[in-house]
Amino acid sequence: MQLLDSEDAMTRGLEALVRLDSVVADMLAAAGPPTLRQRRPGFGGLVGIVISQQVSTASAAAIQRRVEQAFPDLDASAVSAATDDELRACGLSAPKIRTLRAVAEAVASGAVPLDDLAAMPADEAHARLVAVKGIGPWTADIYLLFCLGHADAFPAGDLALQEAARIAYGLENRPDPRALVEIAERWRPWRGVAAKLLWAYYGAVKGHSGTPTTGAG
Repeated sequence: MQLLDSEDAMTRGLEALVRLDSVVADMLAAAGPPTLRQRRPGFGGLVGIVISQQVSTASAAAIQRRVEQAFPDLDASAVSAATDDELRACGLSAPKIRTLRAVAEAVASGAVPLDDLAAMPADEAHARLVAVKGIGPWTADIYLLFCLGHADAFPAGDLALQEAARIAYGLENRPDPRALVEIAERWRPWRGVAAKLLWAYYGAVKGHSGTPTTGAG
């Protein structure tokens, strides 16, 4: 299984995408090659993505700091043992507390083998994650792509990716997640690299940072 664990891997993926889809070359010309951008793997990385959902970057960073201060050894057992009051004191909402507890239980029981997900096909790894209550498609794919470097993970629910695809392919309307998944079929097994390029292209044409734009689940 190809992992996006180096700039060389990104370059190989981009070269493959150019051969698969002529529009990729146009996006590269406009945006330049995207950066690797990795995040913390494992339970702590998944916790960070849940924290970032539907809050500002500044709020997410503040909550993350409080969580790490309260739980220096941030793992599934620490979250499972914490009281709701302890988690609320970190700034976590009730839905996020429920999600983190569900994730902790799934990791502890082996239902979600975080260390093994990178070796699974993207669709299978995605299915294992979204089976956990509170983990939606966007969260699953962002974890696979940024924390594990899964080369074929593709967060089709991300609004920036949808808008970037609309512009790049001259579409009248922004594709919904299902339509974007259909477009992305041509990029297998490098859909993760295509996602990073679409974010970079979005940033270039919109004039601001091209980053994931929704954390709805």
